Amino acid sequence: MIIKNLGLVDYQATFCAMKDFTDKRDQNTPDEIWICEHKSVFTQGLAGKAEHILHKSDIPIIPTDRGGQVTYHGPGQLIIYPLLNLKARPDHLNPIGIRALVSLLEQATLDLLKEYNIDAYTQALAPGIYVDNSLGIGQKIASLGLRVRKNCSYHGIAININCDLSPFDLINPCGYVGLKMINLATCLALNKNLTQNISLDLLGKQYLKYFLGNLS
Repeated sequence: MIIKNLGLVDYQATFCAMKDFTDKRDQNTPDEIWICEHKSVFTQGLAGKAEHILHKSDIPIIPTDRGGQVTYHGPGQLIIYPLLNLKARPDHLNPIGIRALVSLLEQATLDLLKEYNIDAYTQALAPGIYVDNSLGIGQKIASLGLRVRKNCSYHGIAININCDLSPFDLINPCGYVGLKMINLATCLALNKNLTQNISLDLLGKQYLKYFLGNLS
């Protein structure tokens, strides 16, 4: 397994690189996990509908080949891209189904948030991770979308850490009317725990600890 920390990168270039990596890999190519942040961008999934983009802005809108609908990426968001061969697993590990991969990504996020004393949960009909706000209303803290080609996965999960949430008000996130987003910084403030370290570098390492532990 090769881990790459890309830093703050352009979405379009990263998207093209993921597709290129997937197209060129074979059964002997090591799996990779890319960790990054993106410059501000809206991305449309294969099911994306223009009606879910509510207001025009200077933020670019990029069509993609992942599942799902429109979402926002920006600085302060932890992005995890698992580029895995789901069938030809290294070290004779069992194959992984796409639903199992979704569950692994979600569980690692739940484990990460639990480390910060945040009670998060999944919803059966709405992939992602949710946290109740101070009024007990569920808000989304992590979104995911994947694509599998040649039995290999790309795209991944985006976790809101200390990103600007206002761009989400310009869309119906993930195609859900009225869905509100939340980030880790807000959750820590609600818990009156303002001294927690929310370094993206540290959080990326913590996330990988859980994801790779469950993957094996």
